Amino acid sequence: MSFKFEKLIVWQKAVDLAASVHELTKGFPKEELFILSAQIRRAADSVSLNIAEGSTGQSNAEFNKFLGYALRSNVEVVGCLYLAQKRNLIEQPNFSKIYAQSEEILVMINGLKNSLK
Repeated sequence: MSFKFEKLIVWQKAVDLAASVHELTKGFPKEELFILSAQIRRAADSVSLNIAEGSTGQSNAEFNKFLGYALRSNVEVVGCLYLAQKRNLIEQPNFSKIYAQSEEILVMINGLKNSLK
């Protein structure tokens, strides 16, 4: 592993989250393809991408900024989960699984942010 972010457990978990979201949205109806499916996929992808991008910055302050973006994208995933649930697009076990992944990532990002201070 030659990139700093590859060693970060939080980045690895964010990649897993994106994979879970991608798999989940395969079952969404076609009319959601360019609406909720695209939104939750972009948000989930953004979590790992911001962690990766921020890790190559020049300073801890810069990394902290990108971790903030990742955190907000992670929360956006949860918001999308609630919309999907209200639209009867997902079953409770799928909601709970991705919610738990997002919650774990939230704690890890906050921990990493605190370690940079």
